[in-house]
Amino acid sequence: MSHVLVTGGAGYIGSHACKALAQAGFTPVTYDNLITGWQDAVQFGPFEQGDLLDRGKLDEVFAKYDPVAVVHFAALSQVGEAMSEPGKYWSNNVTGSLTLIESAVAANCLNFVFSSTCATYGEHDNVVLDETTPQHPLNAYGASKRAIEDILRDFEAAYGLRSVIFRYFNVAGADPEAQVGEFHRPETHLVPLILDAIDGKRDALTVFGTDYDTPDGTCIRDYVHVCDLVDAHVLGLKWLQDDKGSRVFNLGTGTGFSVLEVMGAAKAMTNHQVPFNIGARRAGDCTKLVSGSTRAEQELGWSPTRSTLETMITDAWRWHQTGHYNH
Repeated sequence: MSHVLVTGGAGYIGSHACKALAQAGFTPVTYDNLITGWQDAVQFGPFEQGDLLDRGKLDEVFAKYDPVAVVHFAALSQVGEAMSEPGKYWSNNVTGSLTLIESAVAANCLNFVFSSTCATYGEHDNVVLDETTPQHPLNAYGASKRAIEDILRDFEAAYGLRSVIFRYFNVAGADPEAQVGEFHRPETHLVPLILDAIDGKRDALTVFGTDYDTPDGTCIRDYVHVCDLVDAHVLGLKWLQDDKGSRVFNLGTGTGFSVLEVMGAAKAMTNHQVPFNIGARRAGDCTKLVSGSTRAEQELGWSPTRSTLETMITDAWRWHQTGHYNH
């Protein structure tokens, strides 16, 4: 059975990717330092605890499993932290990824699926992003992800490393069977924050600004169901195995949902009120950030079939009520 090295496989998206890879006939090998991941989430293949900066450990893991590909999720991803502690992001995300890529090439593992971000584009308010949109990242998170994309391009030219790169905005929902789900400490994502507020696990939400130029006055953001997202990564891996060459794909709905829409859907799906307060706008918040996915739909045959508010919130709520990790 073909092994696939999944960095960050103990995290939210990575654990769902491991399940999808296992269902597609691969054996996912999770490589994670457990700083933001959970060992309980590793359920679908072997686990190797290690850091991206540990070249010796990476070489050992490549030699042990001889993976056919790397699917790379391991990254720090908090924009606020990236603004205040940029060095942490350049070290972990860029130096760590460079170490991983060098180890992969040394092991002749030349298929690489990279989970990037639409944060590489920077501020493109009220347009539907695609793969040709200029990249002007605004912080160390987006800049570090763009730098990894550049490393992958250079390593292809030098060593024949092939890559599929995915850029996307927000991820929501959970495994419909609630084997794995979203669990962060601290939590910063809107859907689990809403569910925590419904549960009384946190104070009322603050809606930052209701005077934006949108139908209900609140910001609009693009959300993709985590299962749709990881399905794309499996398709990306198969794309590389079919020798179709390196490619970048955006993943999104192209429309997005407003803050109040998400809260309204949460109320409808859970039959609970969402306690919230109205606050002032936050500096730097765009009115509308969305991405299209025409290329992914046409070339990969990908479709975000689960990425409705109803499905994302229903799946997240099921996990929220029944799933947990020991911590």
